[in-house]
Amino acid sequence: MNIILLGPPGAGKGTQARKLVDERNMIQLSTGDMLREARSSGTEMGNKVAAIMDAGELVTDEIVIGLIEEKLEGDHGGGFIFDGFPRTLAQADALGELLEKHGTSLAHVIAMEVNDDALVERITARSTCGNCGEVYNDVTKPIPADGKCSNCGASDFKRRADDNEESLRTRLMEYYKKTSPLLGYYHAKGNLRWVPGLGEIDEVAAGISKVLDS
Repeated sequence: MNIILLGPPGAGKGTQARKLVDERNMIQLSTGDMLREARSSGTEMGNKVAAIMDAGELVTDEIVIGLIEEKLEGDHGGGFIFDGFPRTLAQADALGELLEKHGTSLAHVIAMEVNDDALVERITARSTCGNCGEVYNDVTKPIPADGKCSNCGASDFKRRADDNEESLRTRLMEYYKKTSPLLGYYHAKGNLRWVPGLGEIDEVAAGISKVLDS
């Protein structure tokens, strides 16, 4: 079962993807993770990615699709979760063609429904483990009292410089301009499912599981 998690910055896509990896043996394909992995791999593709990123340029859609194709040729586990890709209609077309080429398709596109003001409140209180990326929140999931990550035991926590209201609203506008057209695209294809995205982590996970098990 292959799915896409759609939602604005901070909607919790990464958190929910990790739960699906743990609970359903799915494979998370995060664009950022794949680029970082490729950059340090030493392969021909990796060297190309490193050169582009070091020059401060954007990695092309063709390269990202190439990285995804490499993953599709490996272990499929319980299916793939596309997190952070596609972001545009052109990328959605390219992904659909790639999946068809490999004899598979998307089962669901899960849109995580959020309220912008509540999202801003959540993100400005967010911090992450510098070692494993586990996400914490001052209100809903504070850093453990012993100062150590509950996932890996590290004690290096970071806040993103752009996790402030002004930067987040700019990122939200960018999302609505470029990525939200995907909602209509996948609705027309019959793949789109909506899940409330601002509840407790387990509540959101239950909503996603209901879609996947339907």
